[in-house]
Amino acid sequence: MYNKQIEIFFNELNNFIESKELIKLVLSNKKDKSSDLKNIIVTIVKLKSGFRLNFVYRHHTKDITKNHNFEEGQILIKELFNTKFYNAEISGNSENLSIVTNLKGKTRLKRSEPTLQPLALFKHDRVKERPIKTDGNIYLRELGIVNANWEVRHEMRDKFKQINKYIELLSPYFKEVEIKKNFHIADMGAGKGYLTFALYDYLTNSQSKNIRITGVEFRDDLVKACNAIAEKANFNKLTFIKGTIEKAEIEEVDVLIALHACDTATDEAIYRGIKENASLIVCAPCCHKQIRKEFNVTNELSNIVSHGILKERQAEIITDGLRALIMELHGYKTKVFEFISTEHTPKNIMIVGRKVEKGISNKKIILNNIEAIKNFYGIKKHYLERLSSNYDSK
Repeated sequence: MYNKQIEIFFNELNNFIESKELIKLVLSNKKDKSSDLKNIIVTIVKLKSGFRLNFVYRHHTKDITKNHNFEEGQILIKELFNTKFYNAEISGNSENLSIVTNLKGKTRLKRSEPTLQPLALFKHDRVKERPIKTDGNIYLRELGIVNANWEVRHEMRDKFKQINKYIELLSPYFKEVEIKKNFHIADMGAGKGYLTFALYDYLTNSQSKNIRITGVEFRDDLVKACNAIAEKANFNKLTFIKGTIEKAEIEEVDVLIALHACDTATDEAIYRGIKENASLIVCAPCCHKQIRKEFNVTNELSNIVSHGILKERQAEIITDGLRALIMELHGYKTKVFEFISTEHTPKNIMIVGRKVEKGISNKKIILNNIEAIKNFYGIKKHYLERLSSNYDSK
């Protein structure tokens, strides 16, 4: 059964492991009370072969130790929790995080201040080098992320983590894209501008790139507030305008970004990026109503999608999978991956498409794959198909 709190816990655990900020993980409160296994303790160790996850299986009369690489270990931890334990607790450098199951079987996610000191082996990793600096960063203060002493506010730690994760994910793509004169990034549906400001800060101040960014937002009060902050921060080539993804009046776009655009607004953003011949299209979809309504499954899968939650998840996968294929059809090399899972971003899938100079040679195969998927799920048309049907992609 899907449990959002458990999903958040394991996504956070993966972040702790990948950043080497995990001090200790304890799996406890065994499900099989007759089992000799009491608990499992997982730590990070450095071996000649590299960093590994060290598992200590604690029995009443003995301990068994095994090492796994990070990918294997992360899968194993989740499997052990699901099958053998009710509780799990992370002790990290920056905070502790636990998932506890009560007698009624309900789980509760709890955060608390860190209680353990990092091992000497990892002291050099204790303060993670983040792409976004806090000291003297005016926009972070104006957005309420840091206080007057340039320290991240406790209640904004997740948001600051999200911002940095966003920059870490996008930075490799900006190294692949040619930053030419008048390079223009359009951030559609910029909202309060957290990620828009961060990207401008990173590219101009950390990477010394000569770029300009336009944040497009329909709510007039947010447009005015963001422009005021940009002025205070002396971000001279960052402006916010009122508009929608479809109709905003913006000049030639080299990179189009649309994060958490609801339902078919993501398709409108992708289509606009395709029309603008953008070098890079970045989307984090939200809601997938269009395909879910079109499902007409008459094959072996019909019994599965008869369940609402499973139908919803299947719609998310198929919608984003078809989006990636349609982008490839129009000359983009695509990648679909997890963005970040926090309370701020329950929809955590990101689609990135990079324009390929030589284009895509296997268009017929892609078209056949799209049609096969649609036929299997009884889908007449994907909204992005409708938008791009008259577009000359040659």
